[in-house]
Amino acid sequence: MSQLPEPLRQSRPVHVAPMAGGPTTPTLVIAAARFGAFAQLAAGYRSAEELAAEIAEVRTRTDRFGVNLFAPNPVPISDADYDAYRSVLEAEGPALPDKREDDDAWGDKVALLLDDPVAVVSFTFGLPDAALVAEFRKRGTVTMQSVTTPGEAAAAAERGIDVLVVQGEAAGGHSAVLDPAAAPLWQPLPELVRDVRSATTLPVIAAGGIGGADDVEAVRLAGADAAMIGTLVLRTVEAGTGATHRAALADPVFDRTALTRAFTGRPARALVNRFVRDHDDAPLGYPALHHLTKPIRTAAAAAGDAQSLHLWAGRSWRAAADAPLADVLEALLT
Repeated sequence: MSQLPEPLRQSRPVHVAPMAGGPTTPTLVIAAARFGAFAQLAAGYRSAEELAAEIAEVRTRTDRFGVNLFAPNPVPISDADYDAYRSVLEAEGPALPDKREDDDAWGDKVALLLDDPVAVVSFTFGLPDAALVAEFRKRGTVTMQSVTTPGEAAAAAERGIDVLVVQGEAAGGHSAVLDPAAAPLWQPLPELVRDVRSATTLPVIAAGGIGGADDVEAVRLAGADAAMIGTLVLRTVEAGTGATHRAALADPVFDRTALTRAFTGRPARALVNRFVRDHDDAPLGYPALHHLTKPIRTAAAAAGDAQSLHLWAGRSWRAAADAPLADVLEALLT
């Protein structure tokens, strides 16, 4: 295995994934650091000002943390396709917004992190250009990139990325595929780790579907320097997961997960509910469809309607425990 750069080298070999939209909180990141694990703030869907406030809060307790950015990789959708999907959704709910395309305030967040560097910056959805990676390196910031194939890993290495987060198909929430039109292919995570290790010498952190200590051991034996968990922490005390989502993860009515474009126009793994079933033919179109369905999802969360909410979950969701984060992490290292 390659040696992780500092400060990752100091951390225990289980990381906590950054999860945008609420689950990742400063409290969660601080709790991970207190345990000796590495965690990152999720900058996705946050303004630069909101991100700056979260960074300041975490810094009151630790400087060993990172920030995850959505690197722009838009998936355009035609006005006709957008309007057609909006018409389908409006037939069952409120009026929905006109098409909106944006880059999640990419420039503002990059400027913030270059002006006030953190230990680690990671990227998902797209690849940053080599010049930006070099600018972070000048400031002593370690860069990480989420990849799903050996080819993506090689492309990240060419940009000068320091560490790879190798995400398997079983991961909950959005897939990190660089080509959203190509859904991630099923492959056992240890096998994917071995394939990536054969394509690059960069350190590897394995993520996606990890449900217990045996899974952590398996990816480490395959060559991963550490494992990363996301779904397993969604029900922890410190997570900001909404009440409806939190309850659904323990509700036996939900018996499987699936990759779906229904909520955001990018492939993402969620518990199969009515919305996923009804809109399995949703078009590609990110971030336009994310903005389109946001009023539906917001109303569903407020009403406790789990059948209309994006219930992100990996294949090992049943192992998610209602417990302090430290207990969940400790169980993975025994």
